[in-house]
Amino acid sequence: MRASRRIAILASGSGSNMEAIAAACEQPETPAEVGLVICNVPNAGVLKRAEKRKIPNLCIDHRQFESRGEFEQKMLEALHAAAIELVVLAGFMRILTDHFIEEYYGSLLNIHPSLLPKYPGLNTHQRALDAGDRESGATVHFVTPELDAGPSILQATVAIRPEDDATSLAARVQEQEHRIYPLAVRWCVEKKVELRDGQVWKDESIMSNGINA
Repeated sequence: MRASRRIAILASGSGSNMEAIAAACEQPETPAEVGLVICNVPNAGVLKRAEKRKIPNLCIDHRQFESRGEFEQKMLEALHAAAIELVVLAGFMRILTDHFIEEYYGSLLNIHPSLLPKYPGLNTHQRALDAGDRESGATVHFVTPELDAGPSILQATVAIRPEDDATSLAARVQEQEHRIYPLAVRWCVEKKVELRDGQVWKDESIMSNGINA
């Protein structure tokens, strides 16, 4: 039996990606367990989902700290205490400092609702519609100090329909997020994907994987 690697999920909202990852970690093919959920928003949905799944969870309200450094230090203390090996950002709406990123460099993932490098930042779905794009999607990537610019691990592509608005497009993109994020986490814990010298290395067994919808 393979040893499970302990992961933490940082989120600020409803926690649907957390739920998808936690469900995947309950399957025998994923050698990982969610050892901690951290949220910065009191009473957010992700905390309720974690409670329901009996996952250790913690609210660290960033508004209670005088600086980002103090806020992040509290998170780091919790991550270290829980022996976390991989940190997964799932709708975590705080920009991390270089110090935090360096602490988990190569073991820090994020998912972004666009086909990066297109549309880093916010309002991605409306920006894709305004540009007249024919497709959008989601990207799982390693986190580096530059916002939404870390090397891509996996993308899912979603066709944009003539009748789409930002809400309908977001819903279909999120469906794909729930498919690719657990898969990318699994690859990382299996060490089939690694960040080496600033570039993504992939095992040959997953080189042809891509997801379209």
